[in-house]
Amino acid sequence: MKIVSADAMPTVAADPAHFTGAVWQRPVLRTPEGPEVALLRVHFAPGGRTHWHTHPAGQTLHVLSGIGIIQKRGQAAEPIRPGDTVWIPAGVEHWHGAAPGHAMEHLAMQAVIEGTTALWLDAVTEDVYAASEAVLG
Repeated sequence: MKIVSADAMPTVAADPAHFTGAVWQRPVLRTPEGPEVALLRVHFAPGGRTHWHTHPAGQTLHVLSGIGIIQKRGQAAEPIRPGDTVWIPAGVEHWHGAAPGHAMEHLAMQAVIEGTTALWLDAVTEDVYAASEAVLG
């Protein structure tokens, strides 16, 4: 058993090569043995979002606070709210982040395959992001 102090896992700005807007990540867990799993707490300021991406072994998101948006490429965007859990299968192109005018925080869990958790693609355009507001009703 290993206990990791919260002080040992600082919050850092997310890599702007893979995110748009103000996004902060705080590592929660990276398993030291067995199947390697990464768990992150991610905070998106209003307008903050990921770029399009996939995960080699899928991803689970659990919304902690705020209102978010998730979209699978080629499909309509969908709102996500506190308590919602989303499973994204391996290889599915998607993005997620704060809904327009809102902040959002979620836990993101994904397996680490050959040293990577994600394949990063193109940025979500302002037009695609702005259109996502329509799902909020």
